[in-house]
Amino acid sequence: MENYAIEVKNVSKVYKLYNKPFDRVKEALGVSGRKQYVEHHALSDININIRQGECVGIIGTNGAGKSTLLKIITGVLSPSQGEVRVNGRISALLELGAGFNGEYSGIENIYLNGRMNGFTRSEVDARLEDILAFADIGDFVHQPVKTYSSGMFVRLAFAVAINIEPEILIIDEALSVGDIFFQAKCFRKIEEFKNSGKTILFVSHSMGSIQKYCDRAVLLNKGKQIIDTTPKTAIDLFNKMTVMEEKGGEPENLADERREPGTAEESECWKQQMNVNPKAVEYGNEEALIVDYCLLNEKGEITNTIHKGEEFTVKMKVHFNKDIQEPIFAFTVKDIKGTELTGSNTLLGDKMLAAAHAGEDVVVTFRQRMSLRCNDYLLALGCTGYKDGKFTVYHRLYDVCYIMVLSEKDTVGLFDLYSDIKVTVS
Repeated sequence: MENYAIEVKNVSKVYKLYNKPFDRVKEALGVSGRKQYVEHHALSDININIRQGECVGIIGTNGAGKSTLLKIITGVLSPSQGEVRVNGRISALLELGAGFNGEYSGIENIYLNGRMNGFTRSEVDARLEDILAFADIGDFVHQPVKTYSSGMFVRLAFAVAINIEPEILIIDEALSVGDIFFQAKCFRKIEEFKNSGKTILFVSHSMGSIQKYCDRAVLLNKGKQIIDTTPKTAIDLFNKMTVMEEKGGEPENLADERREPGTAEESECWKQQMNVNPKAVEYGNEEALIVDYCLLNEKGEITNTIHKGEEFTVKMKVHFNKDIQEPIFAFTVKDIKGTELTGSNTLLGDKMLAAAHAGEDVVVTFRQRMSLRCNDYLLALGCTGYKDGKFTVYHRLYDVCYIMVLSEKDTVGLFDLYSDIKVTVS
């Protein structure tokens, strides 16, 4: 028999939504002959078993039911049906404010949380120095937490959560409000917890964190469980799901279809399979137009997700409205601040096309190895050239889509040198 830390069996959560507060009163008094509410199914028939020592991520768009599920597991909410079994001491870091009294000082809240988790005052005393050292908020610990910034609050909350010796650590997206150095310290601690064999369950919009830390990932959408699988598969399905939702499709059966991702050769319109930016900036004289584009992984599948170290292709189709001599095709990858990081064009690559004629479509592919570190990036495309000796922009598309780079191993800086590290002792 499996030794599970958390068992979620057939869990559903239904809320009654009333148009007016008085409708709730009328229903309670039984003076209305009809239903005064509509039902909102926040969760529907969720089944998850988490083994001791596993790290499991919960992903999905806003409103998918991720936080509701965590609250039910931690006992903050009761399910409408189903049951949850927890084997081990839980420490949870949910949304800001959960489990803290804004009128109490930081110190008072530390003891309050300790008591809620079954610790005596003397046991909290023994952990107080470690909590304060990790939080590192100085004398603010003696001030009411309602005066804290969100960053200070999450420092204290995480410091408390990890120092009460939990067997199960549950984290919502709260870590995203901390500064980058504190986030790094938190993830080092999460790594320590994982290596020590403790169970971790966390919600994150950072697909890189899900890929790096999690053994499995559960994808939710509109309260329904889409799939429970490897992080890579769940992330790929999540990206396809967001594309389908943007186009008005229903993604619930996406995991059941089990179709291989489409390739550029199979697709009439490549960008329709991508998560694209509907507000991409474009300009040019339109003598040529970039009519289609996509990213391809090393298997030739259209995707926004590229794994660090794999070969990938930037592909674009350009339609020419006029004859153009020696057009230049280009792509650029930028960070989210707009800084150009890398890219190439057919001039630099010595792959110039002598001429393109009106009515023609030209397909250009750039194939390279992904060496950028795990992060999100933006793609820009362009078709330019020199007309009568003057540089001319025929069509440019800025920030047409994002590129999500995933990796199980991170590096320092912007890109990976793929260092071969050897350590010898003499």
